[in-house]
Amino acid sequence: MGKAWLGLMKIVVMDGHAANPGDLSWDIFRQFGEVVVYERSKLEEVIPRALGADAVFTNKVVFDDAVMAQLPELKYIGILATGTNVVDLDAARKRGITVTNIPAYSTDSVAQLVFAHILNILNRIDVYANDVREGRWASNPDFCYWYEQIHELSALTLGIVGMGNIGRKVAEIALAFGMKVNVFSSKELSQLPLGVVKKSLDEILAESDIVSLHCPLTPTTKSLIRKETIEKMKPTAILVNTGRGPLVDEADVAEALQNGHLGAYAADVMVQEPPRADNPLFACSNAYLTPHLAWGTIEARERLMAIAVENVRAFIAGKPQNVV
Repeated sequence: MGKAWLGLMKIVVMDGHAANPGDLSWDIFRQFGEVVVYERSKLEEVIPRALGADAVFTNKVVFDDAVMAQLPELKYIGILATGTNVVDLDAARKRGITVTNIPAYSTDSVAQLVFAHILNILNRIDVYANDVREGRWASNPDFCYWYEQIHELSALTLGIVGMGNIGRKVAEIALAFGMKVNVFSSKELSQLPLGVVKKSLDEILAESDIVSLHCPLTPTTKSLIRKETIEKMKPTAILVNTGRGPLVDEADVAEALQNGHLGAYAADVMVQEPPRADNPLFACSNAYLTPHLAWGTIEARERLMAIAVENVRAFIAGKPQNVV
């Protein structure tokens, strides 16, 4: 527990555009003092812009030990996301800087996109809607048509790797669809949604029609999905990644897609963001990639902003919350 803050703060938002591209307001933070908002900050702009600030907010701007060493007045870093890798937490603790994040604000939004991808792949909504716009249905000899077999979710098995808030929500939705749900998790079965079955990772990979990744990125999980693990999967399997880009080896996934060893890959995250234009996944017709938008619903971002305000309020009161 820290000391209550006396007086007004200077707050600098380093890269506010992603969380608030203009449809929300930063004005609520002005109750705490002066607020300066930058849409984006380049590496060379970080120090001059943050200099003199008592508190900063960052989404992707990195605050490492070298940066913090040049900001002697900094006492608080608010991460406008759940992930904390943009801040050197050990360096912050050493310097007495409180760091907070925004937990569990986007659970519903991310789980929703998981199934948007799955349903689009299974029902080929994008393909058929485009067909109709181009006149294929109007000129069809029958009242209906489809290119390949369509499957019901209730006939399929979903394997979930990682059972945090989002993994749990995905499991609940899948169960509501009538799917068989297997999970790979360190949690006890009693802590998991009723109806799921715990399995080993190898069993998840081998048995699942759809595999959805929701585990944190660690040295153990980096490139969790690569050539060796893809070989354990069904060649028709759908792989979904809304967790972290580096959970997969993108070159290996692209090769598997091209060679018929993987049915489809749906991802909202990539190893490098924005990705390189020559990323091999872009050449795969069965790769469905969205630009890290799962968290971006207006409802999720409203929750993010509300939690960020309460994080500052708690810090000022000397009772910081969501400290990482």
